[in-house]
Amino acid sequence: MTFEAPPHPMTDAGEMPHAPYAPYAAHPARSRGRRFAEAAPGSRSEFQRDRDRIVHSTAFRRLEYKTQVFINHEGDLFRTRLTHSIEVAQIARSCARNLRLNEDLVEAISLAHDLGHTPFGHAGQDALNGCMKEYGGFEHNLQSLRVVDALEQHYGAFDGLNLTFETREGILKHCSLTHARQLGDVGQRFIERKQPSLEAQLANLADEIAYNNHDIDDGLRSGLLGMAQMSEVDFFARHLRDVEHTYPGISGRRAIHETVRRMINALIVDLLDTSAARIAEAAPRDIEDVRNASPLIAFSRTMAAEAAVLKKFLHENLYRHFQVNRMTAKARNIVIQMFETFLGQPNLLPPDYQVHGIADDIQRQQKQARQVADYIAGMTDRYAIREHRRLFTMD
Repeated sequence: MTFEAPPHPMTDAGEMPHAPYAPYAAHPARSRGRRFAEAAPGSRSEFQRDRDRIVHSTAFRRLEYKTQVFINHEGDLFRTRLTHSIEVAQIARSCARNLRLNEDLVEAISLAHDLGHTPFGHAGQDALNGCMKEYGGFEHNLQSLRVVDALEQHYGAFDGLNLTFETREGILKHCSLTHARQLGDVGQRFIERKQPSLEAQLANLADEIAYNNHDIDDGLRSGLLGMAQMSEVDFFARHLRDVEHTYPGISGRRAIHETVRRMINALIVDLLDTSAARIAEAAPRDIEDVRNASPLIAFSRTMAAEAAVLKKFLHENLYRHFQVNRMTAKARNIVIQMFETFLGQPNLLPPDYQVHGIADDIQRQQKQARQVADYIAGMTDRYAIREHRRLFTMD
């Protein structure tokens, strides 16, 4: 079974309407707007403009050299944050078309959702969060919003990319109440316990579909996982049996690819069927009804359980593999040592990251710590390794 787009509604004249979105989709003409007013984009929609700004940002280019599971220099064929983001955008956009949601918005959210990730994946984030414990902590989701709101420096009229509320809302997938109260409009839904747009909900689950399945592919490619080992997971084993039945004698990369693509398709079909049914039952009239409803984009209970088993398996057998642990231990040490050194000797930082003009010691230290975190979080894997070497070796 494969997923196909449903027919779009037609006008009385039998012509396609200008914007074939469902009434509950996010409509760019009814956006809540940007933090700083700008003239209309003209030949593009507001969400297309957001997507274009994200693609042209410095943080987006850096994703090419930021790791998923494997450190960047470990191989050229493993996923990076950039290829992951593109895969998420592809899945999300295809699903959005089927559900008659706004494809441009879901693409913008998907491409931006990892902009705040540190070097060295979750190992880098965990290390930086530990370093920032006394200064408000560090969370890559909040950092992604910080990147597009403040850290990108391209425009004369404002800091950041000045994205629409709807794109910023989608980037902020989760948030504590403490942080939500500091974020203004985009944090309000966490306080009021409301939902984001369907496009934001969809991008979140497309992210899960993408990373679970490409981590299987990368794990098998690396040799850290084996086909027999993966076959302990019933979801994988069922689709592998189907591949072997359809293509007798198939093996190697072809067997892996055929199995993974069937898994992705099964997840997408289930997501579309379940979400369509939930939307039909809730019958939202507009995006505000979506915000006041329970989550409408979801897997079935059966598929959610299978995805949870797969995630647990990967956590225990890939993410905690001793070879991965060795590299992540090194990565944590790099991040911790750089943070402590830069915070203790801020004159070693580039001038833009040095804090001056604050008399209060506590406030100055607080701001300096956040600047150090911004600097480290913006590094690629290989730049972090080089910067660490510059600080601690005489080569």
